[in-house]
Amino acid sequence: MFTRSETRQVSCGGVKIGGGAAVSIQSMTNTDTRDVAATVSQIKRLEKAGCEIVRVAVPDEEAAAAVAEIKKRIQIPLVCDIHFDYRLALMCVDAGADKIRINPGNIGSAEKTRAVTEKCRRAGVPIRIGVNSGSVEKRLLEKYRGPTPQALFESAASHVKLLEDEDFHDIVISIKASDVMTSLEAYKLTAERFNYPLHVGITEAGTPGSGTIKSCVGLGAILSLGIGDTVRVSLTGDPMEEVRVAKEALRALNLGRGKLVDFTSCPTCGRTQVDLIGVAGEIERGLEAMEEEGFFKKPVKIAVMGCAVNGPGEAREADFGIAGGKGCFLVFEKGEIVDKIDEKDAPEKFLGYVRNKLS
Repeated sequence: MFTRSETRQVSCGGVKIGGGAAVSIQSMTNTDTRDVAATVSQIKRLEKAGCEIVRVAVPDEEAAAAVAEIKKRIQIPLVCDIHFDYRLALMCVDAGADKIRINPGNIGSAEKTRAVTEKCRRAGVPIRIGVNSGSVEKRLLEKYRGPTPQALFESAASHVKLLEDEDFHDIVISIKASDVMTSLEAYKLTAERFNYPLHVGITEAGTPGSGTIKSCVGLGAILSLGIGDTVRVSLTGDPMEEVRVAKEALRALNLGRGKLVDFTSCPTCGRTQVDLIGVAGEIERGLEAMEEEGFFKKPVKIAVMGCAVNGPGEAREADFGIAGGKGCFLVFEKGEIVDKIDEKDAPEKFLGYVRNKLS
């Protein structure tokens, strides 16, 4: 099985994918690509949130014509998502796209794929082969009686062969299903056969509630095997939430970068004698604001705990922590009790303490 450190490395603009590079975070705009101002605005918000590669839908020539102007106004690499009409891919490469995503289930004949391959080769643009369970070729659905892992893999493999036959190897593969176990098995099959970098995700995962859980379970299972070089969380809603979830998932697997605050809080129980939910929420929001302003220069672990059972131990393990008592909190710094603060003042005083100590 080819793992992250063993996959072939490709460049998407200034971002390296595969070959041991850090796992990068992607998202996709949900604006009308033809509306340049709205699309650029959303991309800039995504970039600020931590998105490293962004994808836009290109459904027609008007959208393709907007790519050049969008590209001029943004900093992160731009991927153009092409379905049905291969000529749109050719237009997007000319417009400066950093990567082209095509779907072997709907792009058309081998000749059309070869035209895209030749254009990308001349421009030095990689191609992502994007296989989705919802658009697998009819012949494979009939052969395997549905979008099974084997059907997804064979779809990707047949398209890889087309590109390899043209001596094109700047390839990224995604092979997604909305079912977690189907995705996991499909990615395992792909990693066993190909050394191309893999774009990992659970497609059409759902709303930020259920979709976050499904995405994190799927990403965790796949990435924990060493499979996956770049990720996208697919949620129905604001794409900023996709980036937030992806960052947290990678951080939980010790694969994240960029996020410096490791925040821990307990779930509360009947022993809790403070409003831990309210206090933890205020402190987390304050830490996020401090991180956005660039306050933290190195990683820091923060613990907000509710009672005397696990609280002191968790707080001692953190760089800074608080553990609840009856209407108050003990403040810890690197294992030592340094203060006692009232519950009503806890968020403000604790955040102030952290800020003063790290200034």
